[in-house]
Amino acid sequence: MQLGPTLETHRLILRPPQAEDFEAWAAFKADEETCRHIGGVEPRPVAWRSFAAMIGVWHLKGFAMFSVIEKATGAWVGRVGPWQPEGWPGTEVGWSIVRDRWGRGYGPEAARAAIDWAFEALGWDEVIHTIDPENTSSKAVAAKLGSTLLRMGRLPAPFDTKDVEVWGQSRGQWFARREREEATR
Repeated sequence: MQLGPTLETHRLILRPPQAEDFEAWAAFKADEETCRHIGGVEPRPVAWRSFAAMIGVWHLKGFAMFSVIEKATGAWVGRVGPWQPEGWPGTEVGWSIVRDRWGRGYGPEAARAAIDWAFEALGWDEVIHTIDPENTSSKAVAAKLGSTLLRMGRLPAPFDTKDVEVWGQSRGQWFARREREEATR
């Protein structure tokens, strides 16, 4: 049973997580460098719970992060998409790509598709990105998407011990930028 839509970009497929994604998810959540700015490493049993929670949110809210599948290989290469757990500081589209695919532009490519979907299908008025102040790579992705630093904020417990940067943009800003990009092509 498909929980939500499948989105495609030039190189990627975004779809709700499926059972066969768990091994790659667990390896991703075990990588210290990859997880440094997203809550830290998760042991396999905790990774299972976070994976199951992501699937559960699709059932509860009709959206959550997508599994990102590389078209060329069929490999699970990350998670990207809309995210708004209880107490979250806004309507977020976040991204996390496996380390061996960093530097290929997959984060911005997948996030563009997810942001389009969030504005068009979910009717969101704003998209934010909560970013650890030390995560220069995610700030670069946010800037590529046209987002700017809006404010400092805090995530809900258990992640409420450290300030995060809240980047983002409105629906109007997003579509105006997209129109400008299409006009210059």
